[in-house]
Amino acid sequence: MHITVFSRFLPLSASVLAALALGGCSSFNEPASVKGFLAFIAPYKPDIIQGNVVTTEQMAQVKEGMSRVQVKEILGSPLITDPFHADRWDYVFTLKRQGFDDQRRAFTVLFDKDKVQKIDAPALPSEDEFVAQISRRKLPTSTPKLELTDAEKAALPVPVAVAAPAASGVEVAGVTRSYPPLETATP
Repeated sequence: MHITVFSRFLPLSASVLAALALGGCSSFNEPASVKGFLAFIAPYKPDIIQGNVVTTEQMAQVKEGMSRVQVKEILGSPLITDPFHADRWDYVFTLKRQGFDDQRRAFTVLFDKDKVQKIDAPALPSEDEFVAQISRRKLPTSTPKLELTDAEKAALPVPVAVAAPAASGVEVAGVTRSYPPLETATP
């Protein structure tokens, strides 16, 4: 009798556990505070990075009248080249990370007869700003101080001199060996 009751509830309890485990694999559209808590218990999702990272410093190098080859050397290959709009290159960058807001930047380079005619770009971050945006840890805002000033050196305590051991006439013996030395002196 005892075995039959246990065998009845075993499939039921296994199905309830399986349903709870599979329910944890779904994604939630919750507020940021709940999303941060769920990221702690959620399964790992790898970072998804697509496109080209283009910074303000790179965009400053692109000038009107440059060729496609020159633009490609500075910015890299565009993510989207439309065969119906051959004179338009679209650069798109997206970054999706678990526990962080999604990032998306897009801009367009327009050509006229293989020369840059116009750049339609929003405000792009500098390299330092971009690194700070994608960093998982807090970067230091100031550089650490590596050297003391003369006033700080003068304020340090004077080191105590260590007295040399007094010569006492006792000869210090070295290690005694019970085996012959490896090297022999040759005259």
